[in-house]
Amino acid sequence: MGGERQHYYGKHGTPQKYDPTFKGPIYHRGCTDIICCVFLLLAIVGYVAVGIIAWTHGDPRKVIYPTDSRGEFCGQKGTKNANKPYLFYFNIGKCASPLVLLEFQCPTPQICVEKCPDRYLTYLNAHKSQDFQYYKQFCVPGFQNTKGVTEVLRDGDCPAVLIPSKPLAQRCFPAIHAHKGVLMVGNETTYEDGHGSRKNITELVEGAKKANGVLEARQLAMRIFEDYTVSWYWIVIGLVIAMLMSLLFIVLLRFLAGIMVWVMIIMVVLVLGYGIFHCYMEYVRLRGEAGSDISLVDLGFQTDLRVYLHLRQTWMAFMIILSILEAIIILLLIFLRKRILIAIALIKEASRAVGYVMCSLLYPLVTFLLLCLCIAYWASTAVFLSTSNEAVYKIFDDGTCQFAGKTCNPETFTSSNESRLCPGAHCQFAFYGGESGYHRALLGLQIFNAFMFFWLANFVLALGQVTLAGAFASYYWALHKPDDLPAFPLFSAFGRALRYHTGSLAFGALILAIVQIIRVMLEYLDQRLKAAENKFAKFLMTCLKCCFWCLEKFIRFLNRNAYIMIAIYGTNFCTSARNAFFLLMRNIIRVAVLDKVTDFLFLLGKLLIVGSVGILAFFFFTHRIRIVQDTAPPLNYYWVPILTVIIGSYLIAHGFFSVYGMCVDTLFLCFLEDLERNDGSAERPYFMSPNLKRLLNKTNKKLAES
Repeated sequence: MGGERQHYYGKHGTPQKYDPTFKGPIYHRGCTDIICCVFLLLAIVGYVAVGIIAWTHGDPRKVIYPTDSRGEFCGQKGTKNANKPYLFYFNIGKCASPLVLLEFQCPTPQICVEKCPDRYLTYLNAHKSQDFQYYKQFCVPGFQNTKGVTEVLRDGDCPAVLIPSKPLAQRCFPAIHAHKGVLMVGNETTYEDGHGSRKNITELVEGAKKANGVLEARQLAMRIFEDYTVSWYWIVIGLVIAMLMSLLFIVLLRFLAGIMVWVMIIMVVLVLGYGIFHCYMEYVRLRGEAGSDISLVDLGFQTDLRVYLHLRQTWMAFMIILSILEAIIILLLIFLRKRILIAIALIKEASRAVGYVMCSLLYPLVTFLLLCLCIAYWASTAVFLSTSNEAVYKIFDDGTCQFAGKTCNPETFTSSNESRLCPGAHCQFAFYGGESGYHRALLGLQIFNAFMFFWLANFVLALGQVTLAGAFASYYWALHKPDDLPAFPLFSAFGRALRYHTGSLAFGALILAIVQIIRVMLEYLDQRLKAAENKFAKFLMTCLKCCFWCLEKFIRFLNRNAYIMIAIYGTNFCTSARNAFFLLMRNIIRVAVLDKVTDFLFLLGKLLIVGSVGILAFFFFTHRIRIVQDTAPPLNYYWVPILTVIIGSYLIAHGFFSVYGMCVDTLFLCFLEDLERNDGSAERPYFMSPNLKRLLNKTNKKLAES
């Protein structure tokens, strides 16, 4: 037996030996992975330089505000269009042209206007009537009625027709679906386009519908943005409720760990059961209603998700999914009931550790603020980089002009040779770009920006893990708890991590960042290959994405345990990762059972909080409940704030539960180290609590006999 054990340990490293001087996290330690620390500092300096360059050349208004055909902003103070906030297209139907996809600009003149047109009017009828003053505001600035109708329409000085429109994201789009005062599909009114031909208004509307189809994705994004602007207040309230519920749950878990875990399990089962019952009642209620038997396949994709709630098949799908989840959870509870009891006791021990280091519950706020800083810097730098181009003007023409698509100067175009050879051509703003070395390096700078974001974000997360691990390790290795605890274990661990192990944290974060940036590039290549017919390339891309996803998960797991070893022993990253991996391999059964069961229980707690807040948000934003006198604002898609609240609630709950998760992982590794270092005798006593010794059947007598 002894030979087999020695052979087993030989495959997975050497167990820790008894050290009478070891009393927890080592205070006298040296700096680790200094070279990687230097690289991180140099990279940060370069990142700041990139940000300064981007902020010098960029202008985020190019993304937020529309620009007319001359590249001038609409509705901006200090410009000639300060009192004209909306962008008007002369012929919205031309936005269906393939040029929109290639140049991101409609091949039609565009001007800034004070308000969108609210009536149907043709230039032919208006140019010699009292409506001309109204019509004139939609012509190019400075237009004078000195030309004939044909010349005006040929030169693009005025639109051929005005269509009642509504502003959307400061752009005027045809209001096709309104009733009074607005065009309707099928109206047989006709107009003359100025060239003697008469066109049915249905053709114009159909052209506008095609344009809207091309811009559907953009309009969907704009409508979602509008929903956020009117519901952000209630979204914040929902996230605050999620934060309070998470904090209350953690505090109750500190004092009533066993009861709270069982309440959490029962509540999750009941919530899923209610979801199944609600789906069944909706399925029964829709029986016999007109249109409720249409299948999801026949309906296709609809941007208004409320349409799906009127189908019986939707509720049947929800009921099946919830039933499967309910069955899986119940089966896991039945087969893992004994392990759940052990995990509950481990959570109780973690609750005591958190109780002695209560300020650890607030540390996720520090991590959150640092992550927000990283995200804000990355996002602002990305926006400034993407808008640090120069205005490029190109020649647009409906016909076969040989100069179409070439660059031009709007100031001199009317007197140029291109204008004489192509009378119907226009020199208008196309996009922002440039041919300088800086502009050619923009893609590389964006990649560097994304890479630095991953590196710094992973570094912030690593700093939080090492800090919490150091604080909870101080609790475990205190022989007489809480008398032997240091005065400020969390602040001491934070100081040790920054002072001695910045390089090790940067090393671990760098490895993870490299894998993540490779995954981003693979996603980009996958999007580019979607239109390709090469099945082997698609298969290879899928395999690569799967492999790097698994690699990222493994590195995250290894880094987490390496950081615990760094917090305790102060060794470099590679040594800590190796020791942690071998320690876990020597105790693989305990890792697979105890650690994952506690993760499952914490997942149930997150689902309980997210489910509760999500149900409350659903009833509120669908106007089924009111809060005092207030009610939910009118929305284009009510699922936008609901999904935001659900995702935000999960992230908040995950932040609070991550403290407990890190505590459990740290205590678990310390417990495994304790078993290898000590035997429970008077000379080599266990540091674990008596309750934990009873829990894992590791009494002194049994250890001595073994």
